[in-house]
Amino acid sequence: MDWDTLVTEVATRHPEIRPAKMFGMPCLKRENGKVLAGHWKDGGMNVKLTDEAQRTVALALPGAELFDPGMGRVMKEWVLVPEEQSDRWLELVEQAIG
Repeated sequence: MDWDTLVTEVATRHPEIRPAKMFGMPCLKRENGKVLAGHWKDGGMNVKLTDEAQRTVALALPGAELFDPGMGRVMKEWVLVPEEQSDRWLELVEQAIG
């Protein structure tokens, strides 16, 4: 699944989630403005998984890692899931939505 297809699918299922940008990065935001997923410059998707068990499962995917937007500052609840695992993106965003 590519990012645009993911955005369309999520927006159709969840009208309270909208496409937006944060610091130039395409992302999905809640009505309250909180970002829950983004399309990273390497083609992967970063997703906020507050549930530790869900995050652990996501981090076990090949190539997945804690998201570091730069400067060595890892974001503890965010997982960067590579494009090669894009068939799992929708499932992970659904988990992030809760």
